[in-house]
Amino acid sequence: MHNVEMKAELRDLDLAKTVCHGLKATFIATLEQTDTYYRIPAGRLKKRETTGEPTEYVFYERANRPQPKLSHFVIYTEEQARERFGSEPLPVWVTVKKKRELWMLGNTRIHLDSVEGLGNFLEFESLVCRDHNIARGHESISQLRERFGPALGGLIDCSYSDMLARELEEPTEADL
Repeated sequence: MHNVEMKAELRDLDLAKTVCHGLKATFIATLEQTDTYYRIPAGRLKKRETTGEPTEYVFYERANRPQPKLSHFVIYTEEQARERFGSEPLPVWVTVKKKRELWMLGNTRIHLDSVEGLGNFLEFESLVCRDHNIARGHESISQLRERFGPALGGLIDCSYSDMLARELEEPTEADL
């Protein structure tokens, strides 16, 4: 499966919610999620645990750049993940905990994320399918970016896992 994705700092969560309402986006749920990222040779693999939902594993490949980008992903059940990646435990890289408000507008998921240790972010994921090709995905995100503009900060070029790993690697004053 494929998405066109974009992530940005979220400077005003309340304004973003107001924009969602104004666009008549459908509120789906508020989700408590823990994503455990594993070290693998290529791509990214995370175990996603969402309160009240079955655990799933998400493998994806995506360029690290701030502009909207194409993401290729596969979602596995625990059993499918063991078959694909082996039954031995994989080395854990980093764990990301977040509260996500999920909204839908057409083929596009709007995520209003509060990420533990990092702050607030907005993410658009426009699903690519037969009736909604890559170009339409980019167009949808461009339109949403314009509408959410006053609530947004800078674009983010990487995943929350990269951001958190950088935060964890930086020495504190006590370490110096």
